[in-house]
Amino acid sequence: MRKTYINGLGCISVQKTFDTVFLEEAELNVTDTILPLKTPIYKDFISPAAIRRMAKGVKNGIVASALALREANLETVDAIITGTGMGCIEDSEKFLKTILDNDEQFLTPTSFIQSTHNTVGGQIALGLQCKAYNLTYVNGTVSFESALFDAKMMIEEGDASSILVGGIDETADYTMSLFKLAGFIKKENQGAYSILESTTKGVVQGEGASFFVLENERKENTIAEILDIEIINKLEIADVENKIVSFLTSNGLEITDIDAVLLGYNGDVDSDLYYKNLSKSIFTNIPQVYYKQLCGEYYTASAFGLWVGSKIIQTQTVPDIVKLNELAKPSYKKILLYNQRNGIDHSFTLISGC
Repeated sequence: MRKTYINGLGCISVQKTFDTVFLEEAELNVTDTILPLKTPIYKDFISPAAIRRMAKGVKNGIVASALALREANLETVDAIITGTGMGCIEDSEKFLKTILDNDEQFLTPTSFIQSTHNTVGGQIALGLQCKAYNLTYVNGTVSFESALFDAKMMIEEGDASSILVGGIDETADYTMSLFKLAGFIKKENQGAYSILESTTKGVVQGEGASFFVLENERKENTIAEILDIEIINKLEIADVENKIVSFLTSNGLEITDIDAVLLGYNGDVDSDLYYKNLSKSIFTNIPQVYYKQLCGEYYTASAFGLWVGSKIIQTQTVPDIVKLNELAKPSYKKILLYNQRNGIDHSFTLISGC
């Protein structure tokens, strides 16, 4: 069975994750409930004429994928697989607003055409002239993991030798106002929004695009290997520890073999109980890392988490801004990522240095 290697990374996020090494310019925003994106210079990657017609999610996806391909020294791939929770919601809002404003008459289809969830994957394929397998997964909090799982299976079965995998989500004004009404986003004017000290429901919302080039061949620029991925819809807090132990056992590992664990703390007091229970039990003696204080919470935030985990292996450093505890290892080879939201859509991803 062929192995799956990460040979390229690209990330556009709330932080400056482009033209840097690893979060050296990261800033902790504890005042906003919706975190603003750090945007690259789009014209360096996309023609100005095309930029005007693209929503920010599409632009960010194209740039992130281009950065990943550049690092992998590839011009095209055998497949493009993306994951997204909300798709191009900004264009969806534009189209619906046009329907209302024009009394359902004289509508132009542009925003509708560009509002579908697979727009990002399609635009990347057009830019690369890639006519191969192209699929988008829309599966809630495990949308990105579903794409990653599909890509790993394709490489293992020999159906592809290089695959571009990404997770993309964007914010849009009206949708965010609905999220606030529903209590998904924390209320404003509640002081500093510290994830670890939160005592309230709701999250700080973010957005971003993270892409990875996966290949079946280890190269000089190989960053990490993806060992395994598992997705489970529902787990009780008391059952997560046993699930993690069995997941590691199936890969011939024990808890003590893990050099760092990345946990998806998001500041929601109920959701974070899953992580706090693990932090005080099986992960007590392991370096712990969290990341959503930097990127915010969104459906594919775990893709940013995989970017952080991959960079830890690549640079062999853990920036202070993502440390949950003060433990450290002389080297970081095996890293476990665990993410869930409100007790559903649990994902376990295991990566290793090469």
